[in-house]
Amino acid sequence: MNYKIRLDIFEGPLDLLLYLVKKDHLNIYDIPIAKVTQQYLEYINFMQLLDLNIVGEFIVMAATLMQIKSKMLLPAQESAALEEEEDPRVELVKRLLEYEKFKQVAQDLRQREVDQQDVFIRPKTEIPEEDKTQTKEEVYFEASIFDLISAFSRALKDVPREVFYEVIKDQFTVEQKVHDILHMLLVQSEIKLSELFAKTKSKMEIIVVFLAILELAKMKEIVARQDRQFEDIIIVRNKENIIPYERRDPAHPA
Repeated sequence: MNYKIRLDIFEGPLDLLLYLVKKDHLNIYDIPIAKVTQQYLEYINFMQLLDLNIVGEFIVMAATLMQIKSKMLLPAQESAALEEEEDPRVELVKRLLEYEKFKQVAQDLRQREVDQQDVFIRPKTEIPEEDKTQTKEEVYFEASIFDLISAFSRALKDVPREVFYEVIKDQFTVEQKVHDILHMLLVQSEIKLSELFAKTKSKMEIIVVFLAILELAKMKEIVARQDRQFEDIIIVRNKENIIPYERRDPAHPA
C-alpha cells in the first residue's frame, strides 16, 4: 500500500497525553510515567504505520517522556542522592494543567459562539410539557483522532493470528472504501466503527478502512461520535456537507 494522508484533524502531543491520562482515569499529579510513555510510543508507532503526517512535536514529546522515565528509573542509591531535587514530572504536569485550562476556555468560547448563532429576539412563549421532550437535542461526544487510533489498534489485536498468513487476493484501495462507506450511510443512518472492522478479512483491509475513515473526516463527509467518552465510535454523515437532492450532479452522486 502506498497511500499518504495529511490530516487537519490532528491535535498536538499534549492532547495525546491528556487523552491517555483521562482514558485510564490516571491521577494527573502522579502520572505513572512508564505506563504513559509506553502507550504514547504505541500511538506514535500506529501513526507511522499509517504514514500519517506526524509533526516533530510528537517526537520531541516522546524524547521528553523517555528522559523523565530514565530519571525515575535510577537505581536506589542514585535516586537517594537526588531526593532533594524536584520530581522530574513536575514541569510536565504544569504544562498539562495549563494546556487543559486554556483548552477548556477555548472550548467554552466556541460553544458560546455556537449558542449565539441560534439566539433570536422574540416574545417569550411557553412550551407545552409534551413538546419539551421532543425538542430536547441528542447529546454525544465527538470522537478525537486518538479515539479513532484506539479503535484501530483494538481491531488489529482482534484479528486472528492465522489470518496474517493467508494469501489475500482482493486488492483494497482507500478510494473504494470511501465509496463503500458512503454507500452504507445511504442505506443506514449510522455505522459502528467496530462493525466496519469486524467485516474485514485481513490486517491490510483494516488499515485501508481506517485510512478511509480519516479521509472522510478530513473531507468533512462524516462525523465520528460517541454516546459517552471512550465508548464505541459511531460514524454518521455530516449533515452540513450533504448535498440536497436537487443540487446533485448525476455523474457524482453523494
